[in-house]
Amino acid sequence: MKYSLKKQFALIFTGLMAAAILGCWFMNNTFLESYYMNKKEKALMSVYERINVSFADGSVETEAFEIELQKLCGKYNVSMLVLDENSQMVIATMHESDVLKRQLLSNIFFSNAHPDFEKILKKTDQYVLRNMHDPRTRTEFIEMWGFLDNGNLFIIRTPKEGIMESVSISNRFLAYTGLTALVIGGVVIWLVSRKFTDPILELAGISERMAKLDFDARYEGGMKNEVGILGENINKLSAALERTISELKTANNELQKDVEKKEQIDEMRKEFLSNVSHELKTPIALIQGYAEGLQEGISDDAESRAFYCEVIRDEAGRMNQIVQKLLTLNQLEFGNDVAAMERFDLHEMLATFLQSADILTKQNGITVKLDGDRPCYVWADEYKTEEVIRNYFSNAIHHCSGEKIIHFRLVRRADKVRVSVFNTGKPVPEEALPHIWEKFYKVDKARTREYGGSGVGLSIVKAIMEAINEQYGVINYENGVEFWFELAAN
Repeated sequence: MKYSLKKQFALIFTGLMAAAILGCWFMNNTFLESYYMNKKEKALMSVYERINVSFADGSVETEAFEIELQKLCGKYNVSMLVLDENSQMVIATMHESDVLKRQLLSNIFFSNAHPDFEKILKKTDQYVLRNMHDPRTRTEFIEMWGFLDNGNLFIIRTPKEGIMESVSISNRFLAYTGLTALVIGGVVIWLVSRKFTDPILELAGISERMAKLDFDARYEGGMKNEVGILGENINKLSAALERTISELKTANNELQKDVEKKEQIDEMRKEFLSNVSHELKTPIALIQGYAEGLQEGISDDAESRAFYCEVIRDEAGRMNQIVQKLLTLNQLEFGNDVAAMERFDLHEMLATFLQSADILTKQNGITVKLDGDRPCYVWADEYKTEEVIRNYFSNAIHHCSGEKIIHFRLVRRADKVRVSVFNTGKPVPEEALPHIWEKFYKVDKARTREYGGSGVGLSIVKAIMEAINEQYGVINYENGVEFWFELAAN
C-alpha cells in the first residue's frame, strides 16, 4: 500500500527517536565538559574544606583521615601538597611532591609571571582557583592554591586531560548506543504497528463486504482501545443496515399490497361518479322540464315564462357551483394545487371578509362577532385559508337559528393559532359527526337542498387542511356548533 499507515507509524517514530538521540548527543557534546569542570571545581573545594576541618579538630594525623584523604584523591583524581610555615611538607599525595612544592612557591612569589598560561576561575583572600596550562608538560590542570585557616600553604590540582577524554568517550558511546537503539527501535516499531494496522485492515474488509450488502461479517477483535470501539460501532452499523433493509423490503411488500388495492380505488371512483350524477340529476331534470314547458308554450303569460327562466338559471348556477367545487376538491386531493406558504395578518383577513359579507348577514338577521388579538400573524396559504373560512361561514349562515349569532374567535395556543366559527342553532347529530367531512354527505338533505348546498364544502376544508398539515374539527354545544382549524403562529 503506497500510503500504508504502518509505514507512516514506523517513519514517524523512527524520526522521533533519531531526533531525540541527536538532541542528546548535541547536549552532551556542548554542555558535558562544562558540567564536568564544574563538578571538578566543587571536588577541589570539598577536599580543601575537609583539610581545613581536619587541621582545626586535630584529626589530620590520624589513620582515619589518611584513609579518607586517599579515597577523596582517588575518587576525584586529585594531587595535593600542604606545607607548614617552615615550608616543610605536612601532607603529600604523590611522589612528585617536589614538583608541587616548586609550583606552590612559584605561585606565591611569581603569581603574575605567566598570565598567558592561566585563567582565574575564583579568587579570595585565602585561595585562588584557576585553570592552569603547564607549558613544560603541555598539560592542563584545574588548580587551587593558597592558605589554610591555620596559616599552612596548600596546593590541590587535577588534570583536565581525563575530563576531556571522558567527554569524548561519552560522546562516542552515546553515538554507538543511539544508532543501535535507532535500528532496534525501528524494527520494534514496525512490528508493533502491525497490531494497530491489522485490525484497521480487517475493518476495511468488513466495510467492503457491507458495501456489497453482506451483513454477516463481524469484527471479532478483543481490543479495548479506539480501534475496538470503532469495530463495535461497525458491528452496530451492520446490524442497523440489515434491519433497515429488512424494513424496506417489508415496505415494498406493503407497496405491492397497495397496488392490489387498485380495484378498491376503482370502486371508490365509481361511487364518486354515482354521487356526482345523483347531485346533478335533479337540476338537469328541472332544467329539461322547464325548458320543454317553455318550448311547448304551457303558459303564455310573461310572468310564468319569467318564472320558468329563473328556475332554469338557478339550477344551471347550482350545477356550475357543484362542478367548480368538485374541480377544486379534485386538485387538492391529487396534489395539483400546491399550497403557497406566506406570512399574513389573519385578523385583518377575517375583518375584511366579514365586512364583505355584511349584507348577507343582515339579510338573514344574523349578528356576527370577532374576538382575538390584532394583529395576528400566521404562516399559511392565504387564498386557501380564506376558502376554509368561506366554507365554515357559509355552513354557519345556513344552519344559524335561535339567537342567530355567529362568533369568530382567534386563540393563540403555544406556536399555533386556533380559528373557531361558532353559530347558534341545533348541534350536529352524534352519529353524523364522523361523516360530515365526506364528499356529498348531508345531515339534513331537505334543508341542504333548500339553500342549495352540495355537500362538498367541508370536504374541501378537509383537503385544504391536510394539504398544509394542520388540524381541524367540530365541537357540539347545547346551543350550537363550533367548527375550528389551526395555523402556525409567527
